[in-house]
Amino acid sequence: MELFQAIQQRRMVRSFSAKPIPGDTIDALISYARKAPSAGNTPGWAAITLTDTHSMSLFWDAVTDAEWRATSRRWNGLSKAPAAIVMLTNPINYTDRYSMPDKSSSGLGNPPHGDGESAWPVPYWFVDAGFASMLIMLGAQEAGLGALFLGNFRGEGRLKEVLGIPDPWRYAGTILLGYDDGNGHASPSIKNKRANLVFNGRWQEQ
Repeated sequence: MELFQAIQQRRMVRSFSAKPIPGDTIDALISYARKAPSAGNTPGWAAITLTDTHSMSLFWDAVTDAEWRATSRRWNGLSKAPAAIVMLTNPINYTDRYSMPDKSSSGLGNPPHGDGESAWPVPYWFVDAGFASMLIMLGAQEAGLGALFLGNFRGEGRLKEVLGIPDPWRYAGTILLGYDDGNGHASPSIKNKRANLVFNGRWQEQ
């Protein structure tokens, strides 16, 4: 599939088949993520692949609760996803990188080269994790898979505990992967018509 076609066809899939994904496909998706840009060429993100029922169960138990699973019309479709990639990011890797001689003048490093995380006007550790995640999702589209990005809305502490993730790593989100079974419910958010603003040269009042 050509890149433009993958971009045009990419969408969030919310109901999966339980059909397993070949291991080399997931390896390929991770290799795509390694091509993502990174501030200061910082090795700032990490990924944990979940490819068996036990690890997927640990994930769901950490980020959802029994009440939601009992009432959500999406739970049945989501729970069948055979694999997931948990995306993590480490702010300290960035402040350490920007404390190095070639970056210390930025003021974004650790003391005395800056105020650490608080000095960053934009937390690029999350931006870079997002870049890597997008390449994974485009790669999934190219491979004929469905993908859904689940943000970090709840359960970060529990997820870090069950997966053995140390501080200061942060949970950026998870990409569910699997084959679309065609039974997904459209998100209510689709009613919010997107109109991203694009201007030439300068902002223009609407």
